[in-house]
Amino acid sequence: MAYTVRELGRRTFADFEILAEQQGSCWCIFYQRAKPAGRGLSPAEQRRINRRDKAAFVREGRSNAILVYDGRTPVGWCQYGPADELPRIDAGRGYHKVGRPTGSERLWRITCFFVDRKHRGKGIATIALEAALRSIEKRGGGIVEAFPVVSERMAAVPEWRWFGTPSMFRKHGFERVAALGTSGVLMRKRIPPGGSRATGSSAAERSGTARPGRGR
Repeated sequence: MAYTVRELGRRTFADFEILAEQQGSCWCIFYQRAKPAGRGLSPAEQRRINRRDKAAFVREGRSNAILVYDGRTPVGWCQYGPADELPRIDAGRGYHKVGRPTGSERLWRITCFFVDRKHRGKGIATIALEAALRSIEKRGGGIVEAFPVVSERMAAVPEWRWFGTPSMFRKHGFERVAALGTSGVLMRKRIPPGGSRATGSSAAERSGTARPGRGR
């Protein structure tokens, strides 16, 4: 099956909307805010505010994600970006104890995945992850953080699998840094500036079925 990838941007926001409507009211914006918003609002009101704010972030070039397509149909995404675009992570109690890495290298984060129900179990998240890592490499590399769930009970709930799995990140060179409470773990890897490809070659890349496209 031929999957392609594109960056989230003004031209692809309508495709993102198709998937975001399936996800619920979050619109993959929680980690882009330093503090929670919309408490006490109905799901419909939360959806409207989150959609509005997400669209603004995209217009301003402050929201990064990889969209995966089956033909012209969007089937999944991976949200990533510089740490300052995803500041909510810093507020977590477990993360606060560890803190950001020291040094001058740019810090990146991979926070969320979403895959259309009909396409789950087909490697969509891996394709999106590899495309995100390639994008980070092209943009100068740095330290990349991930926050997969390790609790078996939470991993059994689709919403919590949106953070990815430790094994998926380990296969792409991430190493465990610290526990984030009892349910999650912080993992990191370094991508050298202009270095060799950090992702290795996926099955989709080897067969020529995962092709990049432009979103902005």
